[in-house]
Amino acid sequence: MSGLLDGPRWGPAVGRDARRLVLLLHGVGADGFDLIDLAPGWGKAVPDALFIAPHGPEPCDLAPYGRQWFSLQDRSEAMMQTGVDAAATGLAAAIGAMLREMGLTHRDLALVGFSQGAMTALHLGLRHPPGCAAIVAYAGALLVPDSLPAPPATAPAILLVHGEADEVVPAEASRIAERALTRAAYGVESTFRPGLGHGIDEVGISLGALALQRALRGDPA
Repeated sequence: MSGLLDGPRWGPAVGRDARRLVLLLHGVGADGFDLIDLAPGWGKAVPDALFIAPHGPEPCDLAPYGRQWFSLQDRSEAMMQTGVDAAATGLAAAIGAMLREMGLTHRDLALVGFSQGAMTALHLGLRHPPGCAAIVAYAGALLVPDSLPAPPATAPAILLVHGEADEVVPAEASRIAERALTRAAYGVESTFRPGLGHGIDEVGISLGALALQRALRGDPA
């Protein structure tokens, strides 16, 4: 299972044993190197965190390069649910083993994802116990939004960030996720960035840092 967390790592900024774990899950056709550059900046907000940007478990089947968390060849609801659940199940086992090795719990874990990585982070953090402390989802979607489990006693803090001009995953996907999460009684913050396409801007990066700081360091909102 440890192979599922293979990828670039950074931190902790404090230079001692990590007391927090942040996973950065890339989009389809990319790999772990796509998001690891976020770590040095976010390390100032959570200086005791180890950041890992694992490579997706499968070669991308839509391009001759990059990795994926699950196939997008068949985008029917059933196949997307099957794919994301398989990816999340494997990640959950690998994460659990790593947390035990580090002497940490799920309350020390944050999941960050972009696009397909955001879909995977939301599925993993919301549907695979014991969950996590925070989920930051950029330009993503909540697959099968109408079947969310009830929030646990210690539900994750959730931040959704999406560009209004996203031509790959429409911003409406995060609006649907926001409504579903609210109906299911999860706390969620959402930001929609005017003019932003399928990417992450400086405002989104700053909001992500703040979300991690609040959830992992216990700073007040």
